[in-house]
Amino acid sequence: MSSTKQMSLLLMTILSSLQYLSVSSFEYEIGANEGWVVPPANDTRIYNDWASENRFQVDDTIRFKYRKDSVMEVSVEDYKKCNSSHPNFFSNTGNTVYHLNHSGYFYFISGVSGHCERGQRMIIKVISSDQETNSGGEKSSASPSAPVLSSGVFKALSSQLAMSYVASYVFY
Repeated sequence: MSSTKQMSLLLMTILSSLQYLSVSSFEYEIGANEGWVVPPANDTRIYNDWASENRFQVDDTIRFKYRKDSVMEVSVEDYKKCNSSHPNFFSNTGNTVYHLNHSGYFYFISGVSGHCERGQRMIIKVISSDQETNSGGEKSSASPSAPVLSSGVFKALSSQLAMSYVASYVFY
């Protein structure tokens, strides 16, 4: 097969495969450069303001980077009281990735005494893909740091590329 035909077939395959390329989840980084820290006294809503500007979906992840601190996912009651005695999730590794595995609300607080009361807490609302479709809204691109391609999309793309490669030898 001529080089021109091979290039044309490859280009057509790539272009037809673009329909499968969609970002299925994002990783958001909490606090950008500062990380997960006690906010300044005059900005105690910084984390909730940031969270309300983003559209989190099921399977997104959030990354907390911090020093000499911790992050906890707690119930709404414990969030309101800054109670860290019964967390649903706890990490103090300094680099915590939390998977948002269902729609609804997630409540995060610092586990260090006094930090939650000083504003180191956050509510994240996760919408389902059905809610996203029904609302007609676009997913915010303000803060995602790393798009992740789902394995299903990767498999479909790989399969199509393999079939096109085989077809190029069978039909030309």
